[in-house]
Amino acid sequence: MSPFYTFSAQSLNGTPVALSDYAGKLVLVVNTASKCGFTPQYAGLETLYKEFANDGLVVLGFPCNQFGKQEPGGAEQIAQTCQINYGVTFPMFAKVDVNGPDAHPLFKWLTAELPGWLGQSIKWNFTKFLIGRDGKPIKRFASITKPENMAGFIRQQLQS
Repeated sequence: MSPFYTFSAQSLNGTPVALSDYAGKLVLVVNTASKCGFTPQYAGLETLYKEFANDGLVVLGFPCNQFGKQEPGGAEQIAQTCQINYGVTFPMFAKVDVNGPDAHPLFKWLTAELPGWLGQSIKWNFTKFLIGRDGKPIKRFASITKPENMAGFIRQQLQS
């Protein structure tokens, strides 16, 4: 079994979620923030989710306040930003650290499996990690990569 399926996280409403619940799905893990220049990517992520959910894609949002303190609010404020401003319906999780000693174990694993420009750390909000249906990491996308520019690659992965 892939290590991905051994992780769990708290949903935005505080419920524990086993990532094994997403076994067999193509999973896009994103560290998010509500007050970032990339925050409008929520809309693009929602579009990807709606377009490909029936084919097996799920988007998982993990709010993080480590970059410019751009996710200062609590769960209720995060939910309002996501749902009211961007119509987000994909699963959102409780705020986590993605770098450093207190980083969520999922992000420690993801950055080890798919290092970026800064090695085993994340440079900024809206870094995206695509996990295959088998739970193996496929590709890391930078913050500047717009969700709509990922659609072709995601479609290809869903068809393979």
